Amino acid sequence: MERISLTNAAFEGDNNAYLFADGPETVLVDTGDGAATTREQLESALADHGVGFADVDRIFLTHWHGDHTGLAGPIQAESGADVYVHARDAPLVEGDEDAWAAMHDDQNAYFDQWGMPGDKQRALRERMAGSGPGDVAPEVTTFEDGDTFSFDGYELRVVHTSGHADGLCIFETERDGRLEVFSGDALLPQYTPNVGGADVRVERPLEKYLRALRHIADADYDRAWPGHRDPIDDPTARAESIIHHHEERAWNVLDALRRKGPCDTWTVSDDLFGDLEGIHILHGPGESYAHLEHLERADAVVRTGTEYRLADGIGEQVEEADEERWKLAY
Repeated sequence: MERISLTNAAFEGDNNAYLFADGPETVLVDTGDGAATTREQLESALADHGVGFADVDRIFLTHWHGDHTGLAGPIQAESGADVYVHARDAPLVEGDEDAWAAMHDDQNAYFDQWGMPGDKQRALRERMAGSGPGDVAPEVTTFEDGDTFSFDGYELRVVHTSGHADGLCIFETERDGRLEVFSGDALLPQYTPNVGGADVRVERPLEKYLRALRHIADADYDRAWPGHRDPIDDPTARAESIIHHHEERAWNVLDALRRKGPCDTWTVSDDLFGDLEGIHILHGPGESYAHLEHLERADAVVRTGTEYRLADGIGEQVEEADEERWKLAY
């Protein structure tokens, strides 16, 4: 197995595609985005291993986001490769117009619900213009949690880890007696994957993502191969670190409501992240919403219309606590 690093314009850093080319089948996990530069990089890396797009037999996609799926269609067009993705993300990867229209409608509704200013909405729509499956969308075969796939002496087991994306999955495998995982964007070495904004289709996004992190921590993988940047040699510690990060963020959300009083999601986002540009206009309030929604169901926050306030008695607890001592029952 070889890790192929591919450039992109996203804040998470270079994408990874993973190549299996040491047996009868040629297999990829993720493909990078559909940019011409990325295509050149992937073609060059494949050529270094004696294969090309036409030789690819199977592609496994961790989730629907374009920086992971962009070249799946062009590769399939040349090779006839089978492209696999979780059923929840399949319509978006295949370019189903109704699925994309429904998601854009949901995004617009959330922008208003979050209190996103009009100028920020316009800037965000310009940033996202043209987002979609690209000119050549693949036909896909769906998988579900627990499915397994075998090739070239490897076995991949699918684990559904919704949160960052509705159909986000990780792939477990054993290599040389070690339990490893292709973690996509469920576990990244530097950034904490966005929840709430990255896929507005996800219900209870923070709850689901925390559940995914707990699975990763409990699985005690020997190594994680993430969707961006370098391998993670202690996946359990990294998962625990991200869980702790969200505990800290929950405290920050509660403290913002304590200081500001009843307010909307955009106001909380502004307190947490400041002025936002580019795709962060989506991710900031999305992350804030994921926490507010989670806290509402934990009876720590009360929502009235588009505004949130602290539940009775919570303000005093937050005021008396400090960030390290305030822990929610996640």
